[in-house]
Amino acid sequence: MRARVVVLAAVAVFVTAATLTAFTLLVGKRTTTGVQQVSGVADVGGPFTLTDETGKTVTEADLLGKPSAIFFGFTFCPDVCPTTLYEMSGLIDKLGQDADRVNWVFVSVDWQRDGPEELREYLNAFDERIRGFSGTEEQIETVTKAYKVFYERVPTEDGDDYTINHTASVLLMDEEGRFFGTLGYGEDPEVMHDKLKRLVAGT
Repeated sequence: MRARVVVLAAVAVFVTAATLTAFTLLVGKRTTTGVQQVSGVADVGGPFTLTDETGKTVTEADLLGKPSAIFFGFTFCPDVCPTTLYEMSGLIDKLGQDADRVNWVFVSVDWQRDGPEELREYLNAFDERIRGFSGTEEQIETVTKAYKVFYERVPTEDGDDYTINHTASVLLMDEEGRFFGTLGYGEDPEVMHDKLKRLVAGT
């Protein structure tokens, strides 16, 4: 009986050691692979051509030289968009003079209903430094793909209209147009403020 217990114990020790060795090798392999996958700057951003709230054509080049905070939404949005733009206005105020060192942009993904006039009227309710960009269906497809933004039109229950599901985060880009990070919807205001200060400082 004792010999059987000793043998079983020896087998258990061997299995445990083998499992730990295999796990260590696996973790090491995954860690190495993970580092390779996330090295460098995230592939967010790229060329686009849109129209601002004054009717002027704008491209990605117009945002270079200053960091940018870019939010994608639409003027008929019932909650996420007005909430985010209201919070953005508060953050702009809290940054003080540093806010002038940032491009603040609201891009409408509603190419059918939102144009320069609609954006100009809509943005009157928020900080005047927030610019509004709109475009054709093709232009919006291009910019949302470049910035890895999700959006989809969803018919309303009565079928006579539609709403739009879309990415709710604000994208932060550095002065060279490289991805810096995000401001999450519902994120703590102090955390967002700290991110924006680091964005301005370039750290």
